[in-house]
Amino acid sequence: MAEDVDQDSKTESPTERRVREAIEKGDVPVAREASVLAAVIGLLIVLTLIVRGQAATLARDLVPLFDQPRGFTLQTGRDATMLLEGVAMIMGRFLLPIVAVLAVCGLAASVFQNLPRFVGDRIQPKWSRVSPAAGWSRIFGRTGQVEFLKSLFKFLTISVVSLLLLRSERHKVVNAMSVDPSQVPELILTMAIRLVSAVSIATIVLVAADLIWARLRWQRSLRMSKQEIKDEHKQIEGDPLVKARMRSMAQDRTRKRMLAAVPRATVVIANPTHFAVALRYERDESPAPLVVAKGQDLIALKIREIAESNGIPVIEDKPLARSLYDSVEVDQMIPAEFYRAVAQILFYLFARSR
Repeated sequence: MAEDVDQDSKTESPTERRVREAIEKGDVPVAREASVLAAVIGLLIVLTLIVRGQAATLARDLVPLFDQPRGFTLQTGRDATMLLEGVAMIMGRFLLPIVAVLAVCGLAASVFQNLPRFVGDRIQPKWSRVSPAAGWSRIFGRTGQVEFLKSLFKFLTISVVSLLLLRSERHKVVNAMSVDPSQVPELILTMAIRLVSAVSIATIVLVAADLIWARLRWQRSLRMSKQEIKDEHKQIEGDPLVKARMRSMAQDRTRKRMLAAVPRATVVIANPTHFAVALRYERDESPAPLVVAKGQDLIALKIREIAESNGIPVIEDKPLARSLYDSVEVDQMIPAEFYRAVAQILFYLFARSR
């Protein structure tokens, strides 16, 4: 009951990330009937192109075995081995093309639906695959009901097609008892080709419906609840609380590094309590004064406190302090429009220090 409620809450379409993760884990829509259709088409190709041409060759190669059995010497085990090897070679030449065609058709059916992908999770042992409860739910659940209907459709289709074919060919079947026995294999092969052709046409309809059903069932299994979408969005964009904390930590590190640079300043330009900008100017270091620290309110007071404790002059100039705070970032040189005002302050300090 809890699983049904949980499934009912998943009303939202899956996100691209959810679909991508499902594909990476090997969870892709697969129509089982596509493999059946591939096998039927492969069988039709085998009957039409291989059996018709290779059957006569196989019969000719096996004729000596049945017509002249005394011509084979079976005195030792080696004689028997050689005979079996010969028969195996004959049968191998006949069966190898058949197996190759069926294998290619099976691979084509798989590639047509999804590109091959190695997924380790799909081959790991899981209890749900051998659990009686899980197996019971698969058999008698919705998926099991659909599989039963598909099997019933295939059984009825093959039965109806076979009856209709035998009914239309009943005269040939009856006349076959009075014709040359060598013509019977050709008659059987022709009827088999017609039967497989009819079954393949009916299977195409089943495969088309199965493809649609597999895609819809897959999309339904990937549906997400609104809470899952929110959680995924947080994972992608980042939890706002975590981001705020990280931003605060970064600001703290920047603030500590900035305050540690105040003792290297040449002068601090301040608005008595609201703004403070610490400047460093050495001709050998930079062509213009460099902002090593700036702050507002409590940070401004802290800058002034550190400057005064280290004997760095603090000049109060409200317009200049506010303009520098708004226009220049830490570790940047002041723009040219501030050269004159700052130069006057530095000239005053250098003159006073002499």
